[in-house]
Amino acid sequence: MKIYTKTGDAGQTSLANGKRVLKTDPRLECYGTADELNSWVGLLRARADEGYQDQLDEIQNKLFNLGALLADAGGDDWITPDDVSRLEKWIDLIQGELEPLRAFILPAGSEAVATCHLCRTVTRRLERLMVALYANQRQENIPVCLQWVNRLSDFWFVLARKMAKEQKISNFLWKK
Repeated sequence: MKIYTKTGDAGQTSLANGKRVLKTDPRLECYGTADELNSWVGLLRARADEGYQDQLDEIQNKLFNLGALLADAGGDDWITPDDVSRLEKWIDLIQGELEPLRAFILPAGSEAVATCHLCRTVTRRLERLMVALYANQRQENIPVCLQWVNRLSDFWFVLARKMAKEQKISNFLWKK
């Protein structure tokens, strides 16, 4: 099988359900950003300690599920309320090990810490794109996948702080 099909040469592509759309379609913006985030998580896995590999593996698989959902592949149960709860538990456990935050911190530190911050900012972009997508569809219910993405950005923030603490790196504080 060839990797190229030439079917996208005119600026269109197919969603998972076979529907042809422009490559600027909001769904593609969303799942393309989820794919970008997944790549950043892959880089974080290469830079992170062994102790984080299981969590990062799970997140990467959920991001792939999210991309499939956004591409209209079905699988409404691929991201569940239990997945949101699991992220919340991870966040709570990490926060329990950290000092209360008293100032804004800059996205800096080691390569792993800085990569967490990149994951956080790309996650926030993904969230904004998903909000726009669902608003354009006039969907009133907040999909659980959007809740999961919202928690994921918080996870990256606390993970960056935890990694900095473990590596004995001071947080770089914002100076007004």
